[in-house]
Order: sequence, then C-alpha cells, then structure tokens
Amino acid sequence: MAAKITEVPPPADEAAAKGVEATVSTLKGNVAKATAGLEATQATVKEGMEKAMKTAEDFVAFSQGNVEAFVKASQIWTTGLQDLSKHVVASAKESLDESIATFKAISTAKSLKDAFDLQAAYARSAMEKTLAESGKLTDASFKLTEQALAPLTARVTVAVEKFAKAA
Repeated sequence: MAAKITEVPPPADEAAAKGVEATVSTLKGNVAKATAGLEATQATVKEGMEKAMKTAEDFVAFSQGNVEAFVKASQIWTTGLQDLSKHVVASAKESLDESIATFKAISTAKSLKDAFDLQAAYARSAMEKTLAESGKLTDASFKLTEQALAPLTARVTVAVEKFAKAA
C-alpha cells in the first residue's frame, strides 16, 4: 500500500532555497543588464545609421553641385568657342576681301612702282591686322578660360570649406 502525501514537505535545506532565490535574482539582474546593453547598442546603431544617411545625403548633394558646375562650365566654354570661331571666320573673310581688292588694284596699276606700292601697303596692313587680331584672340581666349573655370573654382572653394569644417 502506498502512503498518502497530505502535506508538502519543507525543502530539505533552507540553504538550498536561498541558493535558488539567489540564482533567480542573479538571472533577473543579468537579463536586465543584457536588455539595457541591447537597448544601448540599438541606440548607438541607430545614431550611426542616421549619421551615415546624413553623410550620404551630403555627398549626393555635393556631387550634384559638382555636376551642375561642370555643365555650366561646359556651356560657357562651348558658347565662348562659338563666339571666337565666328570672330575668326569674320576676320578671315575680311582679310580675303581685302586680298581680292588689293589683287584687283594691283592688276589695274598703271606702273610697276604703283603695283609694288600697293603690294607693300597691303603687306603692312595685313601684318598689322594679324598682330591686332591675334592679340584680341589671345585676350578673348584668356577671358573665356577664366569664365569657364569660374563655376569649377567655386566648387573647389565649397569643397575646401566643407573639408576644413570636417577636420
């Protein structure tokens, strides 16, 4: 026959009960510490991701500004080259017209001296105009280069300011 248990026996040892309570308390403390550590890690990761996103946005905006500056510089350069080309063509046409007029005048000259005088005057005039036009063309080329580089120079200034702040 089996004995009936009517009463819950007390723990075999009160020290064992205290050990269980200490273990449970330690586990609860460790879980609380782990939870706090996980929350801190999540906050740090979130902050890092926000900084990374901000940096990426800044980089995209800066790169877009660079592209816009390059496009602007290209437009200025193209327009300037077209203007310079028109000027060169007009100057060449003027020179050709002057050459034709001089040739006609030489062919109708009444004497060899008149023909030489016309030729010398034409050569002197052509040389003076060539020197004057080359000076104008050089000045216009320098001015065009400065204008075309202005948007790019401005972007370099922005980059230096950004990197100086970052450092």
